[in-house]
Amino acid sequence: MRRRQYVRALGLGGAASLAGCTNRTEERPSDLGSLTLATATTAYDSGLLPVLNRGYADRFGAAVESVVRGTGASLRTARDGDCDVVLVHARPLEDEFIRAGHGINRRRVMVNDFLVVGPPDDPAGVAGAGPVSAFESIADAEATFLSRGDRSGTHIRERRIWDEAGVDPGGEWYLETGQGMGDTLTTAQQSGAYTLVDRGTFLAVGGDGALARHVDAGIDDPPPLLRNEYAVIPVNPARHDAAYPLAMSYVGYLTGPGQSRIEEFRVDGERAFRPLARSADPEFEQYVPSGWPE
Repeated sequence: MRRRQYVRALGLGGAASLAGCTNRTEERPSDLGSLTLATATTAYDSGLLPVLNRGYADRFGAAVESVVRGTGASLRTARDGDCDVVLVHARPLEDEFIRAGHGINRRRVMVNDFLVVGPPDDPAGVAGAGPVSAFESIADAEATFLSRGDRSGTHIRERRIWDEAGVDPGGEWYLETGQGMGDTLTTAQQSGAYTLVDRGTFLAVGGDGALARHVDAGIDDPPPLLRNEYAVIPVNPARHDAAYPLAMSYVGYLTGPGQSRIEEFRVDGERAFRPLARSADPEFEQYVPSGWPE
């Protein structure tokens, strides 16, 4: 399906659902056109993405239509030519996407970290452990663990930790939701399960006390297994019918003025992300399509 047909099929404005787990939102409609962004659910569920998209719309006068999916599904949307740019957080999938010629000009945007959260009484005894030891203990105790199971950035990282632990999870204690991060976290709260979650979504969705942070290395210098880096990648216009000038203006915003919004963003006073592109190439920071307002 061509990208513009895809836009019409989903409808413009508000939020919609696709296959039960995809939301579509639009920020500030404009006569100057719109940019279609396929994005990881974590960036949206944290509350940061709407802030960034409003800032972009205010600066460039163009709407951002967001297809909110996991990283794997977002990259598939881009491979199908149904978006202009992606915001994702799974480097192995990103590299594969770029090597296949579907994306160009990847730029780092921000970073946070993953947490292992679970019921406050901690039946598996994982509090204070590292991620690998925590997963080993959860498996040994056969304590309920919820996986997103959707090839998202979080799911890819979860599988990597299980591999490091030498565990092939399965059985009645290991359940897959097939949902985004916010929905999976809500289900974990309701069922008293452990799960792996990014800091931003936990702060935004998990604040009712039903789940405790048992593995939390801190956002400033997390170990590699818990480090969660986000990147923006325009769709290759030589491969797909993408709005490349708009995509590059979005890259320029996220790696330029948007970095201050990322720095300032807080959930209940707690930092949810750290900006990574302070030293982005000036040509990308300053990119403005011809004829657009400075």
